[in-house]
Amino acid sequence: MTRGSLLVDHIGELVTNDGRDGDPLGVRRDAALLVEDGEVAWTGPARHAPAADRRIDAGGAAVLPGFVDSHAHLVFAGDRAAEFAARMAGERYTGGGIRTTVGATRAASDDDLRATVGRLRGEMLRQGTTTVEIKSGYGLNVADEARSLRIAAEFTDDTTFLGAHVVPAEYADRPDDYVSLVCGPMLAAAAPHARWIDVFCERGAFDADHARAILACGQAAGLGVRLHANQLGPGPGVRLGVELGAASVDHCTHLTDADVDALAGSETVATLLPGAEFSTRSPYPDARRLLDAGVTVALATDCNPGSSYTSSMPFCVALAVREMRMTPAEAVWAATAGGAAALRRTDVGRLTPGARADLIILDAPSHLHLAYRPGVPLIRQVLHNGVPR
Repeated sequence: MTRGSLLVDHIGELVTNDGRDGDPLGVRRDAALLVEDGEVAWTGPARHAPAADRRIDAGGAAVLPGFVDSHAHLVFAGDRAAEFAARMAGERYTGGGIRTTVGATRAASDDDLRATVGRLRGEMLRQGTTTVEIKSGYGLNVADEARSLRIAAEFTDDTTFLGAHVVPAEYADRPDDYVSLVCGPMLAAAAPHARWIDVFCERGAFDADHARAILACGQAAGLGVRLHANQLGPGPGVRLGVELGAASVDHCTHLTDADVDALAGSETVATLLPGAEFSTRSPYPDARRLLDAGVTVALATDCNPGSSYTSSMPFCVALAVREMRMTPAEAVWAATAGGAAALRRTDVGRLTPGARADLIILDAPSHLHLAYRPGVPLIRQVLHNGVPR
């Protein structure tokens, strides 16, 4: 890694996310940013920029924190393009296709799984994602869940044990036995490689009692709590997550007033995944309702081979603005600082002194262009830990 100081100069619009002056994005105009040893050391007016060993001229472009994708399923084999085509022809999404990916993942070699994660992580980085959470969940036995997390840990510090994704076919008639496996031998094998535990709390997956038991076991093993909740319909998942102090409840598509109130009175982040609604032709979450209630909202890709095969945070930002009634500023904040909050990280998602120097330079003068020009490759350059990538 190249060390020494690096000045990013001639920034037309710098998004800091420092929240000063009533502006959550903390936008600074005609700015510069100094990187030292992989961290942001200084930001301020370009005319006051200090000397540095190296320099990048942003040429009047916008500079943003790197995106923080707090929900992704990257360890898998195969794809489900035929399933996608069937949905576009009118078939309803039920989540049942997960078992198809489980079979392919179990049959894949470590090298094949590693290559898939590396390919998708590379796509994400080129599109401005500098921090990503990666889940297991396509092994669903002791050996394959543990190896999925070992491979995920090669690419990120934020690994999540999702042994409770669905009940695998061999336990279809014995869900209680599968919950015991997840809470026992599977958790013991997975915990050394995971930071988080997650459960898909939905009809057809795990009910509230099973989810509570699994998450409590994960907490006892030292893992933080995350939860897939309220994607396919109303249910107990959101309030269970809040009760357990989850860092994030994810999807939040079907919410009651009680769910919104619970989130608003908690530190739990609502992570919205508009790529899933796009890919399943389902109703989008009402982000406006959550934001107006004072809920902290994050955006993430939900990158997976079945219901949201996108690695693009800019695409999700554009969807959030167009379909979920977020302003461009709210969507950018949710994709950066919001994602950091969902991972309980204070070192990413902002460009202020002491933060990790993860930033993106746009081929555009403002963050507005991420939603204004959907589908256009606007990421000109990415710095990760202060190093151009």
